[in-house]
Amino acid sequence: MRLPRTIAIDGQSAAGKSTLGALLAAELGYLYFDTGVMYRALALAALRAGINPDDEDALTALAHRLTIDVTAPTVTDGRQYTVLVDGEDVTWAIRTPEVERIVSRTARFPAVRREMIRQQQAIGRRGQVVMVGRDIGTVVMPDADLKIYLQASLTERARRRLAELRSRNIDTSLEQVAAALAERDALDAHVSQPAADAIILVNDGLTPAEEVEWVLHQLVNGPEQSNRRTE
Repeated sequence: MRLPRTIAIDGQSAAGKSTLGALLAAELGYLYFDTGVMYRALALAALRAGINPDDEDALTALAHRLTIDVTAPTVTDGRQYTVLVDGEDVTWAIRTPEVERIVSRTARFPAVRREMIRQQQAIGRRGQVVMVGRDIGTVVMPDADLKIYLQASLTERARRRLAELRSRNIDTSLEQVAAALAERDALDAHVSQPAADAIILVNDGLTPAEEVEWVLHQLVNGPEQSNRRTE
């Protein structure tokens, strides 16, 4: 079996991209790279520098000054990867509530995104990477050897997201979660689309282990367009 050097995973919100990416990377011995950590690293650097996350020019300049890298875990402390900013390990520092509050604001500027994509592509060129995030197979790694696009029904995704939120002691309802996801789907409709050469994995009713098994089957037997017919 000839393994792909680069694997891109895209998909709908709450479709399980991160779960599949982490498990598949572990199975193959590859780097698991959730591209969202780069925006968290930038948000942390902005907080430390006292930069307003709404200041596009300052934030863009900061993005260009920083070198953000993601590597295999360098410490055995439960991490899935190590995140470095100018050589400093910030893997856990980017998970604070303060970073959480501003990360979406740092990611919305096109010039910032272009610089983050440039650095993401540099990591992708090393190979042996499973990259997960937004527009990976179409923008970040359009030449990835294997592209996977995850889909699931709104009900299935809402159920999973509700379980995740409740595990963090966040009180909400299935209806509220489903409504939020439907709104996100509408916003993403024009940008979150599978690459023309992506294989579609509809994972309703599948366990993460079954998803990994299906992907490995594609590697051994050649890719199918989809694991099932979608409506």
